[in-house]
Amino acid sequence: MIIEKAVEVLTIEADAVKALIPRINDEFIQAIHTILECQGRVVVTGMGKSGHIGKKMAASFASTGTPSFFMHPAEAFHGDLGMVTCNDVVIAISNSGESLEVVNILPIIKRIGATIIAMSGCRESTLGKNAEIFIDISVEKEACPLGLAPTASTTATLAMGDAMAIALLSERNFTAKDFAVFHPGGALGRKLLLTVEHVMHSGEDNPVIDITKTAKEAIFTMTSKGLGATSVMDGNGKLVGIITDGDIRRSLEKGHKFLDESAEKLMTKAPKTISKDKMAAEALSIMEKHKPRPITVLPVVDKENKPIGILHLTDLLRQGVV
Repeated sequence: MIIEKAVEVLTIEADAVKALIPRINDEFIQAIHTILECQGRVVVTGMGKSGHIGKKMAASFASTGTPSFFMHPAEAFHGDLGMVTCNDVVIAISNSGESLEVVNILPIIKRIGATIIAMSGCRESTLGKNAEIFIDISVEKEACPLGLAPTASTTATLAMGDAMAIALLSERNFTAKDFAVFHPGGALGRKLLLTVEHVMHSGEDNPVIDITKTAKEAIFTMTSKGLGATSVMDGNGKLVGIITDGDIRRSLEKGHKFLDESAEKLMTKAPKTISKDKMAAEALSIMEKHKPRPITVLPVVDKENKPIGILHLTDLLRQGVV
């Protein structure tokens, strides 16, 4: 019985979301254009469960480039309407369109001059009739067997809100870098804001040798820098290869005579590289996707292909770029 009931709920809610697809119509486009042209902010309001969905919508808008905040309709009636200006767009959510707290503030919002977008299941409701734009979020039935607890209706509202947020994001050409500006904290911020320059070993800490040096000298350089690798450059200071611990181990299997040979014979030619302005997350991707096996070090080069630093996998892991 438990499994059957849970499956029934998910099926009803999935059907409710699918039913929204034909409603991505001219009114939806009008709502998006109205928000894009808004000179103020998007104010989302709703009571009860609709209010909880509204808070999530406002947060999604704000984090994807659309200035937005949630206004509790009951608090709005007692002073918070002062936050609304004539340049704002108010998205009012009510499945019935008759939520008293929402309906009560409509005349004041219209007097202020803000544009009202209704998200409701009833176009002929008080909310529907008083809005400039109507977004239909009606559902055939709630997943609650009593037909009382908002379930399918709140899921549909949430999905429509996400559709609006992503449509706005797309129209604004909002990028990952833009997203990072609004998410500077935690792992997400580190992943999106941290550049290679912030993590790489440079200057005296950057292991580099000339191509004419011996394998023995390469090992000394690698040991002194403690990164398990060294970049190899030609007479013009340009990167031509890299020597890693793996190269040393594979050569040792053949004997010790390689120590007196030139670094050129030992190095891996034309290694993968990255520039200092790239995201650290991109460097991690290059390392992980390298064929035939992942790599742990990545030379950092400038526009002239000169090695200006080196990046080690542990540096990225330490910074939480995972």
